Amino acid sequence: MDESALAAASAAVVLLAVPAPVHAAPAAAPHRCEGGESDSRGRSSVDGREIAWDDESRFDDARKHAVKVWTAGTLKQVTIKADGATSYADLEWRDTNQTGKGWKSVYGKWDPNAGADYLWLNRAYLDDGKAYGTNEHRRRVAAHELGHALGFCHKEYGYGQYPSVMWAEYGLIEGKKINGPTSADVKAYHAQWG
Repeated sequence: MDESALAAASAAVVLLAVPAPVHAAPAAAPHRCEGGESDSRGRSSVDGREIAWDDESRFDDARKHAVKVWTAGTLKQVTIKADGATSYADLEWRDTNQTGKGWKSVYGKWDPNAGADYLWLNRAYLDDGKAYGTNEHRRRVAAHELGHALGFCHKEYGYGQYPSVMWAEYGLIEGKKINGPTSADVKAYHAQWG
């Protein structure tokens, strides 16, 4: 056997002896959305990698809480900040006071628009003295609605197996005392924003 054939045979033996690389397991998929919807960057208030907001709401504490919980820990891929003199708002925090058509038992709503999107907080339920008129309730509602502005859908309840601030039913969020993104919401955030 000549030297080149011997070298080739030796290389083949070495390659067979090296174990195949171990690939990281794929990240767990985020919890499923209700009604066949999906989380979507395109259906969000995010412009590039930021949400610049303007405040027309009396519920500053709720807004501050929502921004804080959606930018805490590893949730840094989207910057959420007040708009400045040289920027336009992507999202406007606003109040409404309605209980009629489309607003019965609706405590807050993210409202996408061609220009700035609106994040409505409903004073009919959230004002002091009303059914949900405490900072705790207002904070939960604001955190949920800001989740929509980040492009997150309503998550399936799934027998409460995957707690989420993005559940559609406020009573479920309240019952579990969810005040911000849960581990399921953090997974969804990273699946969407990196």
